[in-house]
Amino acid sequence: MITLHKATINGRAVAYSSETTWLVQTGKGKGAYRTHYSFTGEAGLHEAWFYYCGINVGNGYKKRLLSPELNKPTLARSFSY
Repeated sequence: MITLHKATINGRAVAYSSETTWLVQTGKGKGAYRTHYSFTGEAGLHEAWFYYCGINVGNGYKKRLLSPELNKPTLARSFSY
C-alpha cells in the first residue's frame, strides 16, 4: 500500500510517496556525479538527509540529494572550490 508524506527539506516543502527513491551523490569536477546511497520506503527521505549531511565536502568535491521522480529533482547540493 502506497502512503503519501510531506516534509520540509532545506526550506522547501516536498510531497512524496512511500515508493519514492532518494539518491545521495558525490562527485569531483564538472558534471561528474556518482550515486553512493539510494533509499526507498517510509523513512527513505530522512535516512537520505542524514547521509547527505554526514558527507564532508572539500578539495573540489560536491554532493547533492535528489529524487528523479519529482518535478524539481534536486533538493539540496553543496560544493567547494
